[in-house]
Amino acid sequence: MRSHLLSQSQSHLSTTMPAGPDDLASSGLSTALLSPSLPSNSHHDAAMGVDEMLRSFAGEFGAWQLRHFTLVSLAWALNAFHTMVVVFADREPDRRCVGRAGCCAEPGSWEWSSGPGASTVAEWGLVCGEKYKVGMAQSAFFVGSMIGAGIFGHLSDSSLGRKGTLIVTTALNAVFGLLTALSPSFWSYAALRFLTGLATGGVGLSAFSLATEPVGPSMRAPVAMSTFYFFSLGAVLLALMAASFSNSWRTLYTISSLPSFLFLVAVLPFVSESPRWYLVHHDIPRAMEVMRTIAKTNGNQLPDNISLLLDSDISQNTLPTSNIIDVIHSPITRTRLILTVAINFLSSIVYYGLSLNVGNLSTDLYTSVILNAIAEVPAYALTAMCLKWSGRRPLTIGTMWLSGMFCAAGSLLPDIRVWSAVRTACSVVGIFSMAATFDLLFIYTAELFPTVVRSAALGCVTQAGQTGAIAAPLVVVLGGNWPFGVFGVCGVVGGVLGFFLPETLNRPFYDTMAGLVSGEMGKGVEDGHGHFVC
Repeated sequence: MRSHLLSQSQSHLSTTMPAGPDDLASSGLSTALLSPSLPSNSHHDAAMGVDEMLRSFAGEFGAWQLRHFTLVSLAWALNAFHTMVVVFADREPDRRCVGRAGCCAEPGSWEWSSGPGASTVAEWGLVCGEKYKVGMAQSAFFVGSMIGAGIFGHLSDSSLGRKGTLIVTTALNAVFGLLTALSPSFWSYAALRFLTGLATGGVGLSAFSLATEPVGPSMRAPVAMSTFYFFSLGAVLLALMAASFSNSWRTLYTISSLPSFLFLVAVLPFVSESPRWYLVHHDIPRAMEVMRTIAKTNGNQLPDNISLLLDSDISQNTLPTSNIIDVIHSPITRTRLILTVAINFLSSIVYYGLSLNVGNLSTDLYTSVILNAIAEVPAYALTAMCLKWSGRRPLTIGTMWLSGMFCAAGSLLPDIRVWSAVRTACSVVGIFSMAATFDLLFIYTAELFPTVVRSAALGCVTQAGQTGAIAAPLVVVLGGNWPFGVFGVCGVVGGVLGFFLPETLNRPFYDTMAGLVSGEMGKGVEDGHGHFVC
């Protein structure tokens, strides 16, 4: 899960655009790490985009990008800690009878097996008529994530930048997470979960952009999908921590929040701001400084007289600023935004719902969480492989329908222990498929919108995902076969909506709204070498 939320490969094209995704068919990680040969002096005094400079001179995915990608993507593991901790902290522990003749129906005739501090449910008595508060606290987190995605998505595109946003949100997550462990009451606990969600909503957006924007077109899609391995890793590590501290939810919150402080002081100082963000803000000297560092670390060198250029005319010396209002005003981007928002909303209900529904499957909680996390790993790998030859649209439709079919099948099975293994299998396949959809939507969305509004558009789509995540706990508390039934309908409907999205395979990636509109309205032409010139 991500406040993922979630679907990401944001290379931004300038006046020249490599063919991009189809290069995947002939390029692998080892190939990308090789130093490209330097072109002739004809490139002197030339202006080009980030993609072209990476491809021709700096290297598309070398030692610099690998190190930078790994460091930044660790933020997704932290996201998993802050998002998934409620599965363990808000669980309902086992009870044991203390009355005579084994009668546990009367008040005072039972006690919590692990003690009253094992979970928030045990400490504050969130059972029977108070059970709704469990879903309320979980929904509060996703309400915060929804608002945070909008706020920090805009700040990431504008004043704070990608790195600044990641620094702020990571610091807030660490502080709010530790304060949550000190909550004196349920209502303060719910309020702090809201604030934690507010910060978490900005972590994924900024981390995804930072990890993928310095990567060249031939490695864009597989690198983007690989960011989400770190979320799955975080979920597994959290389950192991929760098993070790099962008697104290407060200790679990403390242990799961401390890594954010470590990331802040030991990792982020070594992370670079995105050269694309510098470029769209006309800070070309800093953008070139980053590009020279990339080239040098990759064993290459940039010619002295080349420079970066946007995909729209910059001779006016005006900043090509845009915001979400511009996205809505443009017929091209408005339709894309509506569809991606709707699809992400539906996929989020299924993804988060299946993750939170493990408590209803009559299986070991820790094992179920680990199985769900492990199921996501091959989903990312297979999707990355399929992106080499398949478009984004058929993959989105197919994965949503596959998840919907298995969730629908799970809803038809009796809600009794003898069928728990089969229902768990339906859940695992469902989350396997929806994990692929959920993360593919980040890539798809990033390819549909230009650099100047990319984080803002991702923020809107993430907000829709968080809205679905708000609804997910309320669906889960219905119990029985209802959650699976709702998840099945969401998967099928989301797949149908996917038919109305444009395909982005082999299409250019733009820096500005003007560049996108010009290209998509048929004013761009290919130069015969796989480059797209606006």
